[in-house]
Amino acid sequence: MSEAGAAPATDNAVAYIQHHLTNLCAGCDPVTHQPNGMIDFNAWSLDTLIFGVLLAALLMVISYRVGKSLDPDKPTGIQNFLELVLEFVEGQVKSVFYGYNRMVGPLAFTIFTWVFLMNAMDLIPVDLLPKLASFVGVDYLKVVPTTDLSTTFGLALSVFAVIIVFNIRAKGPVGYVKMFLFHPFQAGNPIAKLLLMPVNIAMTAIEEVAKPFSLALRLFGNMFAGELIFLLIALLPWWSQWLLGGPWAIFHILVITLQAFIFMLLSVVYLSMASQGGDDH
Repeated sequence: MSEAGAAPATDNAVAYIQHHLTNLCAGCDPVTHQPNGMIDFNAWSLDTLIFGVLLAALLMVISYRVGKSLDPDKPTGIQNFLELVLEFVEGQVKSVFYGYNRMVGPLAFTIFTWVFLMNAMDLIPVDLLPKLASFVGVDYLKVVPTTDLSTTFGLALSVFAVIIVFNIRAKGPVGYVKMFLFHPFQAGNPIAKLLLMPVNIAMTAIEEVAKPFSLALRLFGNMFAGELIFLLIALLPWWSQWLLGGPWAIFHILVITLQAFIFMLLSVVYLSMASQGGDDH
């Protein structure tokens, strides 16, 4: 979401911000419109799911249509743009990924483009889609999927699952277990090895769990902060909105691109670390 209209939706700034930061939720508390507790598997953020799926479908349709109409002699504008993005992502993968895996390049491209599209929803005027939704009886609508922790953690946990697969493929099941038992502290004495195992398990577990947490929280924190600034700008007088909203929206284009890039690059780095054998850990 970006610059707002000529006036804020309400004189109550707190209520206005809370309203815009509330998801369209199925299974949430009917009064607070929030999940029942920190973890509630019965609560579904419908707006997050809808916009995430629609943007994924848009990406697939564009990619399919460009793929069917590839013309090396007379490339279209969209073909040139996607080739530019693909070459950029491929260059980053080659520079940080250990060895070769044909899955990593397409995965990195998908992560970068999908996260970028979800972030780019932040550039739509803050009141536009919620106001349109209110005409059909939808009271709450949060249109930026990456300002929802369920999205960023879902993406991060998906990458983490691939990291585990890469670890097991590179080290083998036994080698993967040994990674927890004998890293980061090693000892030549068998008794010392045994005594260090609990410490190694705890340290390695923390190191591994920190990967999805860092991916999820970094993306969520930056996008949530950007969304909040847009909402604060929407509460200002109309002339201040034009004065501040435009420059912030332009700057935010850099932010949404950078956050998509960082999420993609860290994912590739973690996959590269996982793809190395036990002796290289």
